[in-house]
Amino acid sequence: MRSVFHARHAWLDSSAGVAGNVRIEIENGRFAAVTPDAPADGESLPGLVLPGLANAHSHAFHRVLRGRTHSGRGSFWTWRDQMYAVAATLDPDGCLALARAVYAEMALAGITCVGEFHYLHHAPGGVRYDDPNAMGHALIQAADEAGIRITLLDTVYLTAGVDGTPLQGVQERFGDGDVSGWASRVASLRAAPHAVVGAAIHSVRAVPAGQLAALAGRAPLHVHLSEQRAENEQCRAVHGCTPAELLDRHGILGPGTTAVHATHLTDGDVRLLGDSGTGTCFCPTTERDLADGIGPARRLADAGSPLSLGSDSNAVIDPFEEIRGLEMNERLASETRGHFPAASLVAAAANHAALGWDDAGEIAPGRRADLVAVSLSSVRTIGVHPGQAVFAATGADVTHVISDGRRIVADGRHTLLDVPRELAKVLS
Repeated sequence: MRSVFHARHAWLDSSAGVAGNVRIEIENGRFAAVTPDAPADGESLPGLVLPGLANAHSHAFHRVLRGRTHSGRGSFWTWRDQMYAVAATLDPDGCLALARAVYAEMALAGITCVGEFHYLHHAPGGVRYDDPNAMGHALIQAADEAGIRITLLDTVYLTAGVDGTPLQGVQERFGDGDVSGWASRVASLRAAPHAVVGAAIHSVRAVPAGQLAALAGRAPLHVHLSEQRAENEQCRAVHGCTPAELLDRHGILGPGTTAVHATHLTDGDVRLLGDSGTGTCFCPTTERDLADGIGPARRLADAGSPLSLGSDSNAVIDPFEEIRGLEMNERLASETRGHFPAASLVAAAANHAALGWDDAGEIAPGRRADLVAVSLSSVRTIGVHPGQAVFAATGADVTHVISDGRRIVADGRHTLLDVPRELAKVLS
């Protein structure tokens, strides 16, 4: 199947930035040819055309909490109690319906691939479903029905604390006994053309140090790292080192690994992640929402850690907010401007490689044909320079989305689902 599009402005790569009058040819779900300064030919894509954006860190079921957790004071830990209450209620059918609506909401915002950090594995009490991967398979199906790709980051979650405290209450739904039990279950997960099965270590709180080495070398492998100061304090008390140092001791760090949040790092931690080529995924809207703090994004990038972005708790699903958050957080922390040029921010937002999709994230021949058209004539974007539009646009400015050559958003509406209706059904 062949399609031809004409983009008045298109973001081609980090060095060239925005090119004009770009002819884009797609065959069998991939870019066949990309020609700047070409005569108008084919279907016109309005505004600025970006590569498809990757949401490198999501917990889809957290979407239920949006706008429901803001009464009174609190912390990450009080928010977690509310999150656990939601986790206690979901079954595979509910998981499918909720995730399908959430992934479709992501598509409307320009996301063509999601990394789902999945630990809600079993029925209440830890009882196995007849299909032990019923919840994971529901998430894979949900992404397919929403029209986007998924990397299912099936998560090892074995203990409730660094000291080995057993799982209790709703946490029993997360556990597989040990890493061997987790690996046995994951071996029966059914992947699909739109799905990669990856792995995740929930945190050093959730996987005993003696079992970490069994996960070394897996890729993609993600891990919550030093999101909270309490995690660092507990790790030092039990192991005499930081969480990053513990992961390094057991061979977890490396190019196939992505550390999520990485908020409270020492200078040595930053060097460990950078020198090993470990990626870092920041989730600015959630890190603000949960009062986590501001992580050292610029220092990590300078040290050699590739950056990616995620929506995490889905308190906001807007990749442009995450893009701006990366830069604006640095401005707040440093009291200076201009830490990440637009090219670096787009590269982080389109880092599909962090999710195991090395052939996506760039508008170039041979790559997966993912495109996002962003209006340059909305009240938010009119008058902006195309090369700086990501500092002004929001997800509401996305007009067209193509994923693997398949049109999933046209004129601001999802082509497969009535997204407001789907969300209303699962959130009312």
